[in-house]
Amino acid sequence: MATLKSCSVCLRESALQLPRHHLSDNYKRTSVDDIKSIRLITAIKTPYLPDGRFDLEAYDALVNMQIENGAEGVIVGGTTGEGQLMSWDEHIMLIGHTINCYGGSIKVIGNTGSNSTREAIHATEQGFAVGMHAALHINPYYGKTSLEGLVAHLDSVLSMGPTIVYNVPSRTGQDIPPSVVHTLAQSPNFAGIKECVGTDRVQEYTGKKIVVWSGNDDECHDSRWSHGATGVISVTSNLVPGLMRQLMFGGKNPSLNAKIMPLVKWLFQEPNPIGLNTALAQLGVVRPVFRLPYVPLPLAKRVEFVNLVKQIGRENFVGEKDVRVLDDDEFVLVSRY
Repeated sequence: MATLKSCSVCLRESALQLPRHHLSDNYKRTSVDDIKSIRLITAIKTPYLPDGRFDLEAYDALVNMQIENGAEGVIVGGTTGEGQLMSWDEHIMLIGHTINCYGGSIKVIGNTGSNSTREAIHATEQGFAVGMHAALHINPYYGKTSLEGLVAHLDSVLSMGPTIVYNVPSRTGQDIPPSVVHTLAQSPNFAGIKECVGTDRVQEYTGKKIVVWSGNDDECHDSRWSHGATGVISVTSNLVPGLMRQLMFGGKNPSLNAKIMPLVKWLFQEPNPIGLNTALAQLGVVRPVFRLPYVPLPLAKRVEFVNLVKQIGRENFVGEKDVRVLDDDEFVLVSRY
């Protein structure tokens, strides 16, 4: 497949042209059903320049690799994309950049969630204003609320457009229970849930016709083929999008799942996105730049990754450079950006 043009060029061109979408061009907003049908969504990494700003050239290349290898959607500025380390201006800019350049080739889902309802509303308004296809919303973290408060918080953004709710108690400190999800599912804009609790919860939802994406790469094969999940919102697909597509589209494949699992375990030995950031730098796809508080995996773990790439096959990974261990002094840690 021909490589898509860099969006660095796209941005320069867009400054000289009228916006792409107009009502007169019969532009149609993405429907909830369009989102519900997606099987492979990549929680896309945000690369950085040495001064900590976004490396849009590397970002464009990574998005292109996802498109070329069959991913159907990207989460922009999620946990993996380090939305928590972005200003809202950066966040909305990256969503707009992605939709402007790649919105015709892949579904762009902006993480506009917050533990502040006011911020979530404002960010979601801006995200849909710049054209994102759907929003991803987490429940309020740290400042936890009641079940009634969970419903009120999420209901306040559901009216704006197609929405995926994200349940990850290990990060938020609070589960979104089925009673809340069943209430939210009554909204016509509720696309489904990214569920990280486990396959039993996935089965509970799919049994009631609620769309579920597995939020756990180590469970996504079984969630998809044994428990009715529509697909996965994946970290691992940043690295091996073609293999993850096979896993979601090709039917039960325990041997392929087993082949990928050592990589998945390696990726999540420390909190995401530490492993992913380290791996993409070792593959030469992004610069070895980390926004603190994230730091790279230690040398021994980087050696393990090189061996994993050899075992799985370099041809299955993104990028074209040889995988490298990288020395400690090659990594740049940025505290002000």
